[in-house]
Amino acid sequence: MALTNYFNVQDMQNYLIRNIQLVNEGTIRTADVLLKNGRIERIGGQINEPNAAVTEINGEGKYLLPGCIDDQVHFREPGLTHKASIGTESKAAVAGGVTSFMEMPNTIPNALTQDLLEEKYQIAARSSVANYSFFMGTANNNTDEVLRTNEKKKDICGIKIFMGSSTGNMLVDNPNTLDRVFRESEVLIATHCEDETIIKRNLDLLKQEGRELIPADHPLIRDEEACYESSLYAIQIAKKYGTRLHILHISTARELRLFTNLFPLKDKRITTEVCVHHLHFTSDDYAQLGNKIKCNPAIKAPHNREGLWEALLDDRLDIIATDHAPHTWAEKDEPYEKAHAGLPLVQHSLLLMLHYVKQGKITLEKVVEKMSHAPASCFQVKERGYIREGYHADLVIADLNDQYTVSKANILYKCGWSPLEGFQFPASIQNTFVNGHMVYGNGVVNESQWGERLVFDR
Repeated sequence: MALTNYFNVQDMQNYLIRNIQLVNEGTIRTADVLLKNGRIERIGGQINEPNAAVTEINGEGKYLLPGCIDDQVHFREPGLTHKASIGTESKAAVAGGVTSFMEMPNTIPNALTQDLLEEKYQIAARSSVANYSFFMGTANNNTDEVLRTNEKKKDICGIKIFMGSSTGNMLVDNPNTLDRVFRESEVLIATHCEDETIIKRNLDLLKQEGRELIPADHPLIRDEEACYESSLYAIQIAKKYGTRLHILHISTARELRLFTNLFPLKDKRITTEVCVHHLHFTSDDYAQLGNKIKCNPAIKAPHNREGLWEALLDDRLDIIATDHAPHTWAEKDEPYEKAHAGLPLVQHSLLLMLHYVKQGKITLEKVVEKMSHAPASCFQVKERGYIREGYHADLVIADLNDQYTVSKANILYKCGWSPLEGFQFPASIQNTFVNGHMVYGNGVVNESQWGERLVFDR
């Protein structure tokens, strides 16, 4: 069957997925799942439905997961579309089993007003095959605009603050600005925590050595102290005001002493995210990959990765995400100091975690908890992130016995490269559903229907 016809016959269909291993809320069980009108209609041992009314899918030997919710991506639109766009990167997302994303405000122009923020939603409404939400951006001088997000708490995922390190006009280092936003925000505040003063000091010290800097210097410049001191500062302000704080991309073992697992996620006021590249790479990989793995915060020494894994498994770290941040190869293929920081990951994040499932590092149930359930709970996403009757049918069918190798031919990122090129995953994504619509199958993305704006139960 021609690939275009593959989707034409299935567009706007209802689906009955039979005899699949359903992974949800800490259990794996064999079940049939009926998808109707964009929702999960029924979950049962054996569902009987007239054949004419549904498209049946044989799930035997495969696994059904709730779609991943990635709480931190940079899709570069508007203003940086030579690197990526909401359209291109959302296609990569669904091909990787990510059905919803939350995108960052450091586009051009920066999303520092409510009007500019809404323009991003409008772009997504006509180009994103995945569901979407966008963070409101913070600068030293836009506090009134930021706090207007309180009026839209059901429609916006949160407020983003670059504490100590950013590009453009988004570095927030004014204590009065931070104090007021933390005090008055009624929505979640997500922070990038690296201390710019410490980073600059480290850079100056290295430059005094009089040699050309190389990628392996990156974790020496953006070191553990810079992360720890900034995270500690954010936590101190949050505790002062009882702010709902979410610290992004934890990269050091030292920071882990700041977080707790003494109570469940739903009761935490301070939560955390770890990204797949900090769970996979270490500073030992700079020798081979160089600028390909240059990112902020930096990939650091191996003991940090070990600590992150331990904290992920014992629930001091709450969410697995990507910080997907594509750049063109020309922007990466520069001398270290000029090379842009960030790497594309959203197409391969779930596959990478399935690799670690096969390695025995983490259970499949835990992967689903950290990539689907926890983001939904953390951000209070309405009716997504779980396989429950009545919920939106955001679902992924994975085959844990079908190998998949990353190559230029199957990379969907607009930038056209990945630090994982040549890596052979032991699993593959077979199908992805967004709002009951099959957006990915047979290796092809279906763009006949757009995703929806995320809504929050706040």
